[in-house]
Amino acid sequence: MTAPPDDDLAALAQVQGVLIEVLEARNSELSAQVAGLEDRLARLERLASRNSGNSSMPPSSDDLPGRKAPGRRKRGGAGKRPGRQPGAPGAHLAWRDDPDDTVPVFPSGPCRCGRDLSEAADLGVSGSRQVIEVPLAAARTVQYDSHAVACACGRVHEAPAPADAGGAGTVTWGQNARALAVFLMVIHHVPVERCAAVLESLSGIRPSDGFIHALLARAAAAVRHVNMLIRALVITAGVVCADETPIRVGPGPKTRKRYLLVACTNLLTCYFLGDRC
Repeated sequence: MTAPPDDDLAALAQVQGVLIEVLEARNSELSAQVAGLEDRLARLERLASRNSGNSSMPPSSDDLPGRKAPGRRKRGGAGKRPGRQPGAPGAHLAWRDDPDDTVPVFPSGPCRCGRDLSEAADLGVSGSRQVIEVPLAAARTVQYDSHAVACACGRVHEAPAPADAGGAGTVTWGQNARALAVFLMVIHHVPVERCAAVLESLSGIRPSDGFIHALLARAAAAVRHVNMLIRALVITAGVVCADETPIRVGPGPKTRKRYLLVACTNLLTCYFLGDRC
């Protein structure tokens, strides 16, 4: 076999050198792309692993696609015993210098000498004790009899019905009972049926669930103008704290419910419904 000329070998070596340079450049580009994709993947994995337990994200973001809900924390933490920790301020019932009532208590019965202690001389208070008690709640039914009077001129005047009362011959719930139902539902998240059961326990008469639920709209209408003022003052405030709660509220099925959002200052708080932040 005849050996290739030297010129052909030189040309082949030159082509191979150019091809090696191209491949090295392409390899550098691919290496840079791989490094960039690895960094992007690491950032995406860090973002996907964030939840309300390991970041400042709200609890409502835990149910987003690809999110993993935080695990339950073990009670006690890092070797801490339950209850009040050393150095933490304690809680106690403070003594009142102006109690609502003072009841004198005297010893009773006979002395060993045979005399009755009711005839003994009072030496003054030997010790005082205070008991905080809540009065028993009981419903009171008040009947308002509206009288009609006839003036000397012949005109007849009838007393108007009180604000809490309905039409003649009807029975209604008073403002305190309605306020108690709204307080239980809004402040303590007590279900409607249980609110009706509480009023039944106090009065012996059970209101309908529809009446209890309708009180929410009536209470909202009563404070509508106050809420508008609070909203305006929060909007014009220089510093506002905004947050959302994991509670989904509003009419309709769960898929159409909205989140309870909060905007507040150090003095004012405005609640409103919206989507996820």
